[in-house]
Amino acid sequence: MEIKVLGPGCPKCKTLEQATQNAVSELGIDANITKIDDIVAIMNYGVMRTPALVIDEKVIFSGKVPGVSELKEIITKNKQ
Repeated sequence: MEIKVLGPGCPKCKTLEQATQNAVSELGIDANITKIDDIVAIMNYGVMRTPALVIDEKVIFSGKVPGVSELKEIITKNKQ
């Protein structure tokens, strides 16, 4: 599973990155988490509000920071 956190480095973006790492760790799944902070790369995903979460090249959400429990549900639901 490939997970990307999109955001320029604001506090919400950092919070989402950490929460995503915690969720993956708690789920015990094998996932590669990457932080994308290049604004052009972010815009290439069609994201206009950050932070955003991309799982396996699909934008799952943008403009919010869900908690770890909600992230675990999102990750589980989008696991292939």
